[in-house]
Amino acid sequence: MDPQLPPDHRPGPAGSTGYGAPFGIPPRGLSPFDRPALHSWEVPMLVLVVLATGFIYIGAIIAALLGTINAFVLLFLLAPVALYFARGRNFAAQRVNGVRMSPTQFPEGHRLVAEAAARFGMAEVPDAYVVLGNGRINAFASGHGLRRFVVVYSDLFEIGGEARDPEALAFIIGHEVGHIAAGHTSYWRQLGMFAAPFLPFLGHSLYRAQEYTADNHGFCHRPQGSAGALATLAAGKYLNRVVGMDEFADRSWQERGFFVWLVNGLATHPVLTWRANALRDRSRHGKLWWRPNPPAGMPPGGYRPPATATQAWPGGG
Repeated sequence: MDPQLPPDHRPGPAGSTGYGAPFGIPPRGLSPFDRPALHSWEVPMLVLVVLATGFIYIGAIIAALLGTINAFVLLFLLAPVALYFARGRNFAAQRVNGVRMSPTQFPEGHRLVAEAAARFGMAEVPDAYVVLGNGRINAFASGHGLRRFVVVYSDLFEIGGEARDPEALAFIIGHEVGHIAAGHTSYWRQLGMFAAPFLPFLGHSLYRAQEYTADNHGFCHRPQGSAGALATLAAGKYLNRVVGMDEFADRSWQERGFFVWLVNGLATHPVLTWRANALRDRSRHGKLWWRPNPPAGMPPGGYRPPATATQAWPGGG
């Protein structure tokens, strides 16, 4: 069980809405021993990816010494410099093109970033920027040097800087600040896992584990925003409130087959139905490779009739 989650978030009776999990009740207060949990597979997958990356670095050096130079070898020989410049360019792009959140510009987002940083025990509050979304729902975290920053796409805000769904925005910001708090934006970590995009299934599994870890941070920061955030990612900013999230999460065990497994296995983020199920059932870590199992007592075939209400998670958006 995730150490930051109280017993109240264990599955409830079969067929109960949201497994009986009271999403409106925040997790326990943080202490040095009570932090949002890393996904159980994150560290093992990181070790495997770092080892694989190290072997590729060594192979690239040997190839260069033997006179074999190609684009792949050059990429890994120049990885430290390439990564440094990519991170620096990315940070500069936000600084000169994005609107920096402050007490006078997007004050709601600025406050949420500061609250999340305090919640996770961070010594410094990351910079935060709003960039043009053009209909895209997204946010990300990164860093350069000693600086860390969060970028939120404008479509998560209404005209005038107010959030379309404040609780969902709080969850998303908690998720992104969680990436920073968990060390995912470190230059040395990213250099150590530089080969991850070239390692099908292995590298992508690490990315998915990191996303589950960030979701644990988002849930710790604003549990009642988790449903709204996933509904927004699934259906967009206009239709998120008509999504039946219990029915959506139930499909994590209803949808099966090789190609379902393949889509998840090659994805950098957990597929949304599995991710929704992991946010609803806080008794276990999200699945990386195999679809979740229905809770005990579920009718044959793992099917539960959809709830009549569109919004079934307590406190969700």
